[in-house]
Amino acid sequence: MKKLFPVLILFLAPIFCMAQTVPDSTTLNKTGDKAPGFEFSLSKDKKGNLSDYHGKIVMINFFATWCPPCREELPRVQKEIWEKYKENPKFALFAFDREEGWDKTLPFKEQNNYTFLMMPDEGRKIFKLYATQYIPRNVLIDEDGKIIYQSVGYSEEDFKKLLDLLAEKLK
Repeated sequence: MKKLFPVLILFLAPIFCMAQTVPDSTTLNKTGDKAPGFEFSLSKDKKGNLSDYHGKIVMINFFATWCPPCREELPRVQKEIWEKYKENPKFALFAFDREEGWDKTLPFKEQNNYTFLMMPDEGRKIFKLYATQYIPRNVLIDEDGKIIYQSVGYSEEDFKKLLDLLAEKLK
């Protein structure tokens, strides 16, 4: 029995890890639902509202500066999404730094040479409209304000789906 235990652990570990990386119960909205509206800070002294972007494809990315999968995903967001679509008038991208303030968000943005909007989400005010836990997390909203894509965690497969959907919607 003692020899079986390590083998059993090796067999079950991927199942437990997968259950934690795709936690449907932590996602508060379904694809097809109207995206919850919110106000946010575009800069230290300028506000924006999700409703201001009605008619556009809006990508929301939730991250944290300390999150290893976020740090893996964000360079791809910069290169494969932002640099490709930033001039497209039908596209907007917002990255919200969950729980951190401008004092962490701005230096992180500058150190990594990100040029897309990165804003703090102190107190999870925006995040808690979409989920209860787990980052990175991406939400894609269509021109009518409906959620058309969501991902939890970072994987090559999910990121490819996101890229494919953006390519289709932003032809």
